[in-house]
Amino acid sequence: MGETRLWYSFFMGIAGLLTYIRWKYRWILSFSTLLSTVFVIINLLKPEIHDQSLMPALQSIWFIPHVTVYMFSYSVLGCAFIIALCGLVHHKEEYLVTADNLVYSGVAFLSIGMLLGSLWAKEAWGNYWSWDPKETWAVVTWMGYLLYIHLRLRRKFRKKMLYVILIFSFLALQMCWYGVNYLPSAQQSVHLYNRNN
Repeated sequence: MGETRLWYSFFMGIAGLLTYIRWKYRWILSFSTLLSTVFVIINLLKPEIHDQSLMPALQSIWFIPHVTVYMFSYSVLGCAFIIALCGLVHHKEEYLVTADNLVYSGVAFLSIGMLLGSLWAKEAWGNYWSWDPKETWAVVTWMGYLLYIHLRLRRKFRKKMLYVILIFSFLALQMCWYGVNYLPSAQQSVHLYNRNN
């Protein structure tokens, strides 16, 4: 879990910088830097042993691309979340257009991450998909963002509701990333690698 937090911290800074370069929202730099810093601090307060040997399932060629692509998508969707919060407060149309572009790229990377994960699962456990709790929450998250995309394309849907869908989709993403580890059903999960986290 510690490595994913470091990747997220790194990619959140990049996503915030790219969002600033493209749309000139100076405030996104502050929020993305704050989020990056929070995740670095969490890693400092809760250090994990990063040099331990990996279990066989994690030694797959698909593992690192799967996790890295997911963390990049999470950071891009994190910027969309920040934009959605600001959009609710400021009621600006341009924020929704920015969120659209972030969600399109974030969902593309999320989809690639799911594909890489299914290839990894086939190699590691013999099945492409097992409806494991983390996989189930990944689908819930993916469907939440797809719902946003489809409703956004209708153009007649209320903007406030679209921002709310983005916020709830991001909360589902957080549940998928680390919240699911605290569910009783996760104890039998193939995605729970370190029982101490």
